[in-house]
Amino acid sequence: MNLQERIHVLIDLGNKMRKSDDVELENVMLKAEIENPWFTQNNIRQALDAISTQFLNKTALDALVEKYHLDDNIQPKNVGIVMAGNIPLVGFHDLMCTFLVGHKSIVKLSGSDTALMNFVIHFILNSLQESENYITVVDRLKNFDAAIATGSNSTAKHFEYYLKDVPHIIRRNRNSVAVIRGNESDEELTVLGQDIFSYFGLGCRNVSKVMVPENYDLTKLFRAFDLFKEYINHNKYKNNVDYNTALFLLNKENFLHNEFMILKQSESLLSRIGCLHYDYYTNDTSLVQWLEAHKDEIQCIISQEHLNGLKTEKFGQAQCPAIDSFADGIDTIQFLLAI
Repeated sequence: MNLQERIHVLIDLGNKMRKSDDVELENVMLKAEIENPWFTQNNIRQALDAISTQFLNKTALDALVEKYHLDDNIQPKNVGIVMAGNIPLVGFHDLMCTFLVGHKSIVKLSGSDTALMNFVIHFILNSLQESENYITVVDRLKNFDAAIATGSNSTAKHFEYYLKDVPHIIRRNRNSVAVIRGNESDEELTVLGQDIFSYFGLGCRNVSKVMVPENYDLTKLFRAFDLFKEYINHNKYKNNVDYNTALFLLNKENFLHNEFMILKQSESLLSRIGCLHYDYYTNDTSLVQWLEAHKDEIQCIISQEHLNGLKTEKFGQAQCPAIDSFADGIDTIQFLLAI
């Protein structure tokens, strides 16, 4: 299968994902929610829409091919991919890049995201000739020339040892941060709420902390985020909010809360489910210095305004990365072309 044929397969997959009345896809979505209750139908649909819109269209794919001068002169290698499962289809971008370049993927799925990923993999495989084994799903990686592994900070240590003899990308815990200036409207802050609450905040691109100016009125956030109060109706999310509220009370920690979220001042980027961290900045210089100092912990910076020398994304765009926006700032395509 040549490059143009692979592009065509990916475009067809995008068309499949966009269908709201596809019985096969609907059944897979229901199966995925049973498999992982965090994967609600709305969350799955959000992921499908983002992937099909941002990645799986001819314009985006052709631009990626042109940017990296992709062609059919590739010596196929076996690339092991260890996928995460924190949000629906989070491992798809690595699979797509590997397939597009022309390498073969040996995939270790996350137990939290098998139904959706198997659906995608089977769609691609059913579009190929029987002899073309571009994707293999395995329980344990072996016989691979390079690897891309995503996990926690603790599993990353194991990956480093296991993958030390092959070219690799290892992804660790990251979180995203938003910068609030104080002049945002309620409508703008509500849009920011999408970056915080989508996928229950479980993605590395979800905002887990907001930086606010001194003396900022935090009740503005509660008011603007009222649109997301229905999240408390999800049993697992509610259990986390209730538990974390009780924990902070027992520890006599200072925090603000309403019926569906917690606001807590903290230096940490990593926050608990249902809890949004905040901290204050005095001026742009100190803000940029803090962001620079924590750049290895930050996936993306969400801000309505540009910050000196830093890459930022607008409110509401955290979960809509472009096709050439790579996790942890590591260019996956360049990595795949170099092996």
